[in-house]
Amino acid sequence: MRAILLVDHGSRVDAANAQLGDVAQLVARIAGDGTIVRHAHMELATPSIPEGIDALVREGATEIVVVPYFLAPGRHATSDVPRIASEAASKHPAVNVRVAAPLGVHELLARLVLVRARE
Repeated sequence: MRAILLVDHGSRVDAANAQLGDVAQLVARIAGDGTIVRHAHMELATPSIPEGIDALVREGATEIVVVPYFLAPGRHATSDVPRIASEAASKHPAVNVRVAAPLGVHELLARLVLVRARE
């Protein structure tokens, strides 16, 4: 079973952390194909990346794509998140865990910038 773990930095602000959960629910609804979608935070909040991976494995995931919810390929998205995910994945050798690229440059993000600017 395929799963997506959406990961952000994490915050001391509860509302900011909750927003990632809302995004994960939207992704799950849009995916609509039985893909399990959960969220986790790199630091400062729970669930953590290891907790998220463990939970997905308990839910039956055999393939987990960790998606950094970061715009740019900075240190967290390209080093910290992959390292933490790899360490957590080592507990589950039968599960394929990979880390996707951060959101980056994409036409859909450019459209979103225009939507926000027009609000």
